[in-house]
Amino acid sequence: MEKKNISQIYLVKEYFLANPMRDIPHAEIVDWLTNEWKLRNDSIFRDPDRAIRSLHQSGFLIKVTKGVYRYDPAFVQEIKLEDFSESQKLEILIRDNFRCVICGKGREDGVELHIDHIKPKALGGLAIVENGQALCGAHNYKKKIFGQTETGKKMFIRLYELAVFEGDDFTANFCAEILSVFEKYDVNGHIEWKVK
Repeated sequence: MEKKNISQIYLVKEYFLANPMRDIPHAEIVDWLTNEWKLRNDSIFRDPDRAIRSLHQSGFLIKVTKGVYRYDPAFVQEIKLEDFSESQKLEILIRDNFRCVICGKGREDGVELHIDHIKPKALGGLAIVENGQALCGAHNYKKKIFGQTETGKKMFIRLYELAVFEGDDFTANFCAEILSVFEKYDVNGHIEWKVK
């Protein structure tokens, strides 16, 4: 077989383009990708999951269920994954007092600060100041699995504020109700929030 200089993303696209409108389980696509990449490039496809996930996040693939993807030409959409500009990052850092909104640590404590999308980019979260928050490196990486009540309350406050800003009454009401439960049981009373 003639060897071609192609990217790993291109190879994933090639497979789905050849198999439109079919729900393809993870194992099938990964097996094909690793074998085909080895044949064409005589090297190992190190992270096929990342390439598949990237195409899903960009709107090329539909995630049918966990580990199952479909290419449907009629539903391909270009999702613009926006990053914060340097001036937006600075504005968010100033607003959050150059501290992680979860643990309160800052650069003077030796932690690296990240600007995090509250609503993730892959779910349509925009790169706007209202959708940003300062997180230390540890909390940015642990955001999805970190379960302390303090973290939860702070995250619901941020989501509530974003929903109010976007005019999303359903989400704002949902968050307000959850936050009222924190108050009812006097959990993390030191973290204040106000209904807008």
